[in-house]
Amino acid sequence: MHIRSLFGAGVIAVASLLSAPTWAASEFLVSTDWLEKNLDNPKVRIIEVSVVPGVYERGHIPGAVNLAWHSDLVDPVKRDIASQEALQSLLRKSGVSNDTTTILYGDNNNWFAAWGAWVFDVYGVENVKLLDGGRVKWEAEKRTLSNRASSPGNGNVTLKAANKELRAFLPDVLAAAEKRSDAQLVDIRSADEYNGKVFAPQGVQELAVRAGHVPGAVNVPWGQAVAADGTFKSAEELKKVYAAVGIDGSKPIITYCRIGERSSHTWFALKKILGYDVRNYDGSWTEYGNAVGVPVVNVAGTVWGGK
Repeated sequence: MHIRSLFGAGVIAVASLLSAPTWAASEFLVSTDWLEKNLDNPKVRIIEVSVVPGVYERGHIPGAVNLAWHSDLVDPVKRDIASQEALQSLLRKSGVSNDTTTILYGDNNNWFAAWGAWVFDVYGVENVKLLDGGRVKWEAEKRTLSNRASSPGNGNVTLKAANKELRAFLPDVLAAAEKRSDAQLVDIRSADEYNGKVFAPQGVQELAVRAGHVPGAVNVPWGQAVAADGTFKSAEELKKVYAAVGIDGSKPIITYCRIGERSSHTWFALKKILGYDVRNYDGSWTEYGNAVGVPVVNVAGTVWGGK
């Protein structure tokens, strides 16, 4: 990155910018204004995680490197998140160091950027924040985009062993469904997906052979956590949204959706903004809805594509 306003200003100026009270609704979020002022901050690394092919290449936030959700943040062979070794190598090539503040953003309302934030959290990467409102807000405000490839240099970040306390697996969800644990399930899909009217949003490829939801799960579509411009609602507003369905942080929470990306967005709201005890079930409905012998609630009665 080129250093404009910070060059020659010394470490104090850098530290003051990083600690200034200009984060958005949470210390784990930054505003578009903050990021624009810190594009040349040598202690800041920007990573785009978008899902639409070619969107990064057509124009991205200056200095941002690109991580592909479907190949960089997941294991290339087994159904799993990227390994500790693979992700550490990738982040070092992206210029991330142990003292770096890493800003994630992306398209689709930051769904996949939130997935990235969750995976980074699993491996103990520190000082990770989302750009509040993501790519949509940045573009809506007509801020600068660049089509130049970024070469930030090598970083030295060291990842920790995966923290399984941040991740839920099928047995954990089944235990909650059968009341063998006190975990509360939050299904963040649309009402039609939750009620079993549709198997998945129109046009997607990953499907399940059963429609509906996990018994006991409450439905809070991810969109209820954000304002009209895609930024997260305040902590006070979020507490009201989830308290309305009995989610108040007094019990552990498991979020799920279809493949784990939308539920990462809600995981971020509940975990990072509200500070609740939350695990993300990345297997989500494509695993649960295909599992043999698990209980399913299907209000609409849709089975195998028919009624």
